[in-house]
Amino acid sequence: MNDANDIILFDLIAGAVIVSAIMVRSWLVKFGLPSMVGFLVLGFCLKLADDRWAFLSPNGTVVIEFLASIGVFALLFRVGLESNLHGLMRKLPQAMPIWIGNVVLSGIPAYLVSFYLLDIALIPSLFIAVALTATSVAVSAEVWREANALDSRNGETFVDVAELDDLSGVALMALLIAVAPALRAGDNDATLAAVSAALGIITLKAAGFVGLFVLIARYGQRWISSILKKTRPPDSILFIIGTGLVISALASLFGFSMAIGGFFAGIVFSRDPEAVKLESSFLPFHALFAPFFFIAIGLRVDPGSLMSAFGLGGALLVVAILGKVVGAGGPALMTTGSAGALLIGVSMVPRAEIAMVIAQQGHDMGEWAMPAAVYSALALISIVTCIISPIFVRWIIRKHPQSLG
Repeated sequence: MNDANDIILFDLIAGAVIVSAIMVRSWLVKFGLPSMVGFLVLGFCLKLADDRWAFLSPNGTVVIEFLASIGVFALLFRVGLESNLHGLMRKLPQAMPIWIGNVVLSGIPAYLVSFYLLDIALIPSLFIAVALTATSVAVSAEVWREANALDSRNGETFVDVAELDDLSGVALMALLIAVAPALRAGDNDATLAAVSAALGIITLKAAGFVGLFVLIARYGQRWISSILKKTRPPDSILFIIGTGLVISALASLFGFSMAIGGFFAGIVFSRDPEAVKLESSFLPFHALFAPFFFIAIGLRVDPGSLMSAFGLGGALLVVAILGKVVGAGGPALMTTGSAGALLIGVSMVPRAEIAMVIAQQGHDMGEWAMPAAVYSALALISIVTCIISPIFVRWIIRKHPQSLG
């Protein structure tokens, strides 16, 4: 009877969450704000309501977490699917200086401020640094799209640097997850040996997985293309999702997370013109499951940690903004004018998908890797940067049309 009640309750909650997510998305679109902001807030409101009335059973929470894990896959699969590695390699000489400055000046100051000024432990400080190197290309890209400027010279530079950000963010996340348990032991010779061993293991695993990935991408592409040519939606979409989940599972066998596997699965299909044509058909799957990831992030925020989170988040928000504006905008001066450089830097400010996936991975490892206050602070940074960045990007484009390049 209890199981039946749990199923009924879950159906009610899942349905209410989906309907609420759709309403939140349509409401925020009117104001030009990213929907993930509303999903995070919706998840936190569910947390407050559950703390008050305890309507989410343990089984219901497990199911929401399961849906959130599919949401992670959907998010990073789409990021990988939208990547254009061939085009990126051609533009690498122009994009690389901006990308390096952006990652270095976002990550290193974030670590120094976290560890030395805010007195946050080593491993959480590293998670903060890695999370703040990431950029949410979708948030600012929507504003560029409104101005019909994504194909402009600076628009292409922004997208190229943001794609490199995605690649480096996923790579740094995988590296940190591998070495964090060894770093937890303490600062001594044994720890150094353990970290070296962990780096050796992750290098071997990465080499094995990348080798398998290259084989699938190179020799499986013709087979994938032939299947996609013979099928139509929804079968073709189900084939893409199923194959993506298999690649994601293979990544797990090599010791990587489902999120990383989803990203590489998306890259595999990004090489196939037939799959890219079906990208719009993939959107309903993404639209259904991706909100659950951000809702689950909000559900994990501890209301008791908010006071500390506001202090940490305020200090780290300054670092998060300046790191991108200076780190990306400074090197961009080599390729464009001051207005264009500022536009590129401000466009890199939003933190959403990759940053919150990194926070979630740390949260899953435990309090020692991602304390509640740090987790909440990163969620706040994500919300604030995703709200303010589009506002300033629109202002720069309107005030300085030449900034588009």
